[in-house]
Amino acid sequence: MVSAPAKRDIRKLSPEELKAFFVEKGDKAFRAQQVYEWLWKKSAKSFDEMTNLSVTTRQMLNEHFVINHVHVDNMQRSSDGTIKNAVKLHDGLIVESVLIPTEKRITACVSSQVGCSLDCKFCATARLKRMRNLNADEIYDQVVAIKEQSELFFGRPLTNIVFMGMGEPLLNYANVIEAIDKITSPKGLNMAAKRITVSTVGIAKMIRKMADDEVKFNLAVSLHDAINETRSAIMPINDTNPLEDLADALRYWYKKRKRKVTYEYVVWKGINDTPEHAQALLKFCQVIPSKVNLIEYNPIDEGQFQQAGDDVLQMYQHLLESHGITTRIRKSRGKDIDAACGQLANKSL
Repeated sequence: MVSAPAKRDIRKLSPEELKAFFVEKGDKAFRAQQVYEWLWKKSAKSFDEMTNLSVTTRQMLNEHFVINHVHVDNMQRSSDGTIKNAVKLHDGLIVESVLIPTEKRITACVSSQVGCSLDCKFCATARLKRMRNLNADEIYDQVVAIKEQSELFFGRPLTNIVFMGMGEPLLNYANVIEAIDKITSPKGLNMAAKRITVSTVGIAKMIRKMADDEVKFNLAVSLHDAINETRSAIMPINDTNPLEDLADALRYWYKKRKRKVTYEYVVWKGINDTPEHAQALLKFCQVIPSKVNLIEYNPIDEGQFQQAGDDVLQMYQHLLESHGITTRIRKSRGKDIDAACGQLANKSL
């Protein structure tokens, strides 16, 4: 007995490939444009939703293709309004995404990988190890889910997207770029690229590639220390991408893109809470125009990483601002549901 051929994931097809399919089946070429709009502009989860197609055409699509959309498997709401989603992928794996509401904006924090391979010592996701990269449509679907939640629970549109969830976006570069293309395209969600920030631990060669590709979104770097010895101890990626290489890549970025970078920085007790570390950060901030987010840390266990006191954060902020570096102390959101900085995948996976 010959088994039926496996159905193809329709969202992996280009508009040209969709057009070729319809022509091959003796249908009108413009059907491809209609389907593409349903997939990427209207975010259809099934072919039955494509109501401007005939029943026969929808049946034909069902016979040949699948839409591997994600499902919000579990949703938790924080006392501060933050929503954390456990998102189930078509193969049963789980990633997490977060809706972060403030008075002026609603931000989607999305994941780019299932787990992570970089072993940052302070991050819960690193304990999962990397299982696979997310496809472009799986990244896009996280944004769509949060967009729908924003409208349902807050009556407001999604305004911003940050790639600060599980995984290192620049190690899944092609899919991240494709997802952003779909999110920003007038034929997709039509969001402004300036409202999107991609955060990296600082992979120098990929920052250079972003500059060469003339990306229009914003760049953030999870820095957390500007002394090589300390940074390597907490972020092993620094062994192969030391601060000197990162600085060179950022100079290249600024030369090509003329865009400042945001440094994400957590201050921990006994690790980077001295004036020496603050001075090192100040020096690094002067490599290219930059701003700093001093982020409140949320312990993932009873281990070595504990948030420094407010006096230390204020010491950092005063030093940086006195030298013209815009600095904000970011209070974490969603701590009560493990949705805050460093906590993703702490308990739900």
